[in-house]
Amino acid sequence: MRSNGRRPVGALMAALALVGGLLAAAASPAAARPEAAPTRSAAQADAYTWKNVRVDGGGFVPGIVFNRKEKNLAYARTDIGGAYRWDQSGKRWVPLLDSLDWDHWGWTGVVSLASDSVDPNKVYVAAGTYTNSWDPGNGAILRSSNRGASWQSTTLPFKLGGNMPGRGMGERLAVDPNRNSVLYLGAPSGNGLWRSTDSGVTWSKVTSFPNPGTYVQDASDSSGYLSDNQGVVWVTFDERTGSSGSATKTIYVGVADKDNTVYRSTDAGATWSRVAGQPTGYLSHKGVLDAKNGYLYLTTSDKGGPYDGEKGQVWRYTTATGEWKNISPMADADTYFGYSGLTVDRQKPGTLMVTGYSSWWPDTQIFRSTDSGATWTRAWDFTSYPNRSFRYTQDVSAVPWLTFGTNPSPPEVTPKLGWMTEALEIDPFDSNRMMYGTGATVYGTENLGNWDTGGKIAITPMVKGLEETAVNDLASPPTGAPLLSALGDIGGFRHTDPDAVPARMYTSPTFTTTTSLDYAETSPNTVVRVGNNDSAPRIAFSTDNGANWFQGSEPSGVTGGGTVAAAADGSGFVWAPEGTSAVYHTTGFGNAWSASSGIPAGAVVESDRKNPKKFYGFKAGTFYVSTDGGATFTARASAGLPADGPVRFKALPGAEGDIWLAGGTTGGAYGLWHSTDSGATFTKLSGVQQADTIGFGKAAPGASYQALYTSARIGGVRGIFRSTDAGASWTRINDDAHQWGWTGASITGDPRVYGRVYVATNGRGILRGDIS
Repeated sequence: MRSNGRRPVGALMAALALVGGLLAAAASPAAARPEAAPTRSAAQADAYTWKNVRVDGGGFVPGIVFNRKEKNLAYARTDIGGAYRWDQSGKRWVPLLDSLDWDHWGWTGVVSLASDSVDPNKVYVAAGTYTNSWDPGNGAILRSSNRGASWQSTTLPFKLGGNMPGRGMGERLAVDPNRNSVLYLGAPSGNGLWRSTDSGVTWSKVTSFPNPGTYVQDASDSSGYLSDNQGVVWVTFDERTGSSGSATKTIYVGVADKDNTVYRSTDAGATWSRVAGQPTGYLSHKGVLDAKNGYLYLTTSDKGGPYDGEKGQVWRYTTATGEWKNISPMADADTYFGYSGLTVDRQKPGTLMVTGYSSWWPDTQIFRSTDSGATWTRAWDFTSYPNRSFRYTQDVSAVPWLTFGTNPSPPEVTPKLGWMTEALEIDPFDSNRMMYGTGATVYGTENLGNWDTGGKIAITPMVKGLEETAVNDLASPPTGAPLLSALGDIGGFRHTDPDAVPARMYTSPTFTTTTSLDYAETSPNTVVRVGNNDSAPRIAFSTDNGANWFQGSEPSGVTGGGTVAAAADGSGFVWAPEGTSAVYHTTGFGNAWSASSGIPAGAVVESDRKNPKKFYGFKAGTFYVSTDGGATFTARASAGLPADGPVRFKALPGAEGDIWLAGGTTGGAYGLWHSTDSGATFTKLSGVQQADTIGFGKAAPGASYQALYTSARIGGVRGIFRSTDAGASWTRINDDAHQWGWTGASITGDPRVYGRVYVATNGRGILRGDIS
């Protein structure tokens, strides 16, 4: 996933050693910063209850961490959606970083997580989404002494990349198991190895560490995304070489360097040397030590992952003798993927498992050894091609959309065992429980021992509570399903019950990402959606409120979904796709598209919610109107409207020409505007300093105007706001514990339930708020 929201934050302090402060402390650029005293318009927030519209999963889970001292204490990290703690009583994940505010959306990307095995109450997060310009803020170490209920932060003098290439390697952050005030962090971008000796409060570079990494995925990428040095990628302690209260002497560190991928210190990090005899030609994705038997295991790949990787090996290092042994489950000639997902059974240390993380076809692969890697068995084997035998059963009835609506031919099956399987962990207290992350969910089993006795392990989703979708658009029709969503990576859903996991995603056709959707206001069974695909189709229609779909034709040159609008009565559509030189309109269901005149390509388009002939568009500071079904547009207002930054606008249901427009950028025009004359003129709301979304919901009791909802800065306070008097006054309805980073993509009220609002996030799914 990539972030949809990029907002500048203030310059962050960069120093060799930084002192962290409470998240509520003004000195720290933190997740719950003190807010200016609210004005009357923002003064008293209604008590709201917030919970996710359930999807269960939906994104990449690159890390799962079990605490080695306390049973059932486990964490999961996501690439853009924060961190979670496992709740055994509810068998669900609890989100831990919802307090992250708008200015620190980058900290929702978690590149590593460490749970303290000395004091299980302590947990640490290495946070930051991008190391290139997409994220203007530096990374941070977040630390908690109450299992993530609250956090303190230390801003680092460099960026971290929770959503960068190589994010499945690790863990980069580690706590010394003997002296838990000592932590190490492997940094990207040539920043080397860092250490804290005061439980993560201050950090300094380990200047004696010799190698900051050399591997980049694509040096020619001018954006800096693929060309970043993936850096120092994992830290592992040999706990036998220390005692309680004294620093562990022997530490192994993995580096993204195909010639020098493992280093060791034997003097508690004072000096370092390349481990002699190590394998070359590969990157070590994981390094895990079996202290009982004295083995360090490596899983390696020729690429950094998590998507790529065509070759790999598994190695075992005998710490007492220095012997390296290739224990790969498959011969090099037969390997078409890289290895990752390395775990050791702490109850039976001779038992270990690894994954073929980049085996996309016919499925990912999981390998298991009970003799320290001498021999291996596999989750599946070919019998007579294309048939396969399986050591597992897989039941996704709890999250049925994981079939992706496919019906593949052998050797593929649905649901898939997974892909991007870089995180796999055996519970250190229970040899029968194993969890692993994929590009879409967390799977697990509680009868892992059956693998070794000829039975089958039962794999099911273990993802409840973990919501990691990037939300592009939301719609709440007046009848039918209460919510329709447009999501990144998994397309989107018709949510008939927000508290239940949808049975299936949008199919026939399926988009990898849905960018925009709309329904006909007076005929809500008519729905249109557009999205991204490697090839056509990129537009789909429904005549039953999104339950079933059929594909439409598309103009030549389309490369992406763009935005789309449905006429109020469903008689026509206007589409502004990516890749073309025009905006297009059609009557009927898109059998033939004609270029619209008078409006530039790439404009954001919407429809009037009463007059079926009227459509609107906006681009680069100018508002456009069509009164002939989108055939021709006329430029209307431009004075004072934002010329830069993203802009979103909507027309009020039931009232022709009543338009609300939100957007802009810091340093330019930025706020909320209102028009009652179809965009001929706009009035800026003086009390709204910034606004990024606008939506409508059922009017308050006794009110004549629909409730307004926005993600905005009002009265100096950034939050989610509601107005019941057409924007004359505003009430903040979220609080500092519920901020979710960037919420600038979409918002909508529910036309059937007063006070109910649906908020789009970039990685924490869809949030539903109700008056308590």
